[in-house]
Amino acid sequence: MEKFGPEELRLIGAYLSNPANPLKARFRALFTLKNIGTPLAVDLIAQCFSDKSDLLKHELAYCLGQMKLPHAIPVLEQVLRNEENYVMVRHEAGEALGAIGTPQCLEIVDQFRSDKEQDVAETCQLARSRIRQLKELTQDQNKTQQSSDFSSIDPAFPLETTQEVEELTKVLTNSKEDLYLRYKSMFALRNLNTEEATLAICQGFKCKDSALFRHEIAFVLGQLQQECSISALREQLADKSESPMVRHECAEALGAIGTNECLDILQKYLKDEEEIVRESCEVALDICEYEMNKDFQYADGLSIIKVAEA
Repeated sequence: MEKFGPEELRLIGAYLSNPANPLKARFRALFTLKNIGTPLAVDLIAQCFSDKSDLLKHELAYCLGQMKLPHAIPVLEQVLRNEENYVMVRHEAGEALGAIGTPQCLEIVDQFRSDKEQDVAETCQLARSRIRQLKELTQDQNKTQQSSDFSSIDPAFPLETTQEVEELTKVLTNSKEDLYLRYKSMFALRNLNTEEATLAICQGFKCKDSALFRHEIAFVLGQLQQECSISALREQLADKSESPMVRHECAEALGAIGTNECLDILQKYLKDEEEIVRESCEVALDICEYEMNKDFQYADGLSIIKVAEA
């Protein structure tokens, strides 16, 4: 990772916070700051929560969680507490607190387990379970975290009692099971990283009890980047009765898979009636371009600024 000084970081932060800049380029600036991962980067990201784009604010919270710096806890708490924020933004703040995983984070999310918004309540229930399991794993030297090919900090640790796709799928799709256990099954399937496991994860879209759950299904499919999931993602994106949070994640997953077919699908929704879906497709097309041509770096915020100033 290229090292940046404070002034260069502030240039990237200024670019991120300027709504006149293209959203897709602002996302690249955001992920540049995420990858740098310093308290100053946290502050520069945090100053953008007044932006009008709910998609961007949701992604700000996601990045702060992935950075795992306790320095971000106060702003994430503020975002979660503000009921005027779009539910998807509040959800992501709760999930980010779960990712940071300190006792202070547990105290905060515990207060929102019964939030009037189902997506927020479920998120904070999951975050609570994750933080508690993290504490157990930290205290018990005999317990180890399962390694995977994915570097994300997930809202649940993978289930370790079985690696059988059929058994994991039964748990994943059982709406009577505890949601955290279903998430654990989801991440165990993801870590298998096979076509069979990917198709099993796709079955989660049929579970209508939780939009939050279906949104995570789409996120995981984007991580897997398996072309066998394109059909399921396309169908979910096309469903106008589906939650915008789920449709948004399907769009970004298609961008991550990054094929010509994905490109064609995403272009159809650039004028969708849901703003968060339109913006997701704009960003996803940029990611798709990166996946189809990796001659350039995605999180290249400083390069974007230099071009803009030229």
